[in-house]
Amino acid sequence: MSTINDLTIYNTWSPQWWDGSARWLRTLHNMVPARLKYFDNSVSTWDGQDVLDLGCGGGFMAEALARRGADVIAIDPATNALAAARSHAASQGLDIEYRYGIGEDLNIPSSSIDIVVCVDVLEHVNSLPATLAEVGRVLRPGGIFVFDTINRNWLARFAVVTVAEDIVRLLPKGAHDPNLFIKPSELRFELERHGFHDIQFAGLGPTGLNRNLDFTFGRIPTTLIQYMGVAKRI
Repeated sequence: MSTINDLTIYNTWSPQWWDGSARWLRTLHNMVPARLKYFDNSVSTWDGQDVLDLGCGGGFMAEALARRGADVIAIDPATNALAAARSHAASQGLDIEYRYGIGEDLNIPSSSIDIVVCVDVLEHVNSLPATLAEVGRVLRPGGIFVFDTINRNWLARFAVVTVAEDIVRLLPKGAHDPNLFIKPSELRFELERHGFHDIQFAGLGPTGLNRNLDFTFGRIPTTLIQYMGVAKRI
């Protein structure tokens, strides 16, 4: 039986993270502008903010945040991906603090972060409650949590696993365990339980193709497959 939620993928593919040779990594990179466009609606400025990129992989989002003037700490358990991220940031003259870590146990002082960014991560963690507890702990009062994840239903499973992984091979096979996908109602409950309010969700999905015939992304009117969100710490 093949492995599911196989996080070794991020280490295996780290040499190709930034060279544009892997379609699935180009897809991840193409999602950054759509995510930021949505997050910008709730973040008045990134400049000078202490930002945690939780689950940074090889650094696509971390670099985008640093270019907007944020002081970025970026955490991931994939050591090879972190090495690729450090190397690329150095080549771009970007000052990003990359650290090994997991969402359930952040080695960051309490109430020290203004904004936590967590994309393509919540559907992979071992414990959603523990991860959200840690996010709430490190955020300053009034801090902002921005994220995206995958809904749990038959359509999301078909689109992400059957089509994207098994048929089209847009994603590496085994990248996701559909049992770890998260319904918006479940995520809202856990966020509220861990001290968040002003919770908003919006759909995220393909909206077109670029010159390489890769998907481009944006906000869409349904959260049935993938969705973004914003929440504030009380």
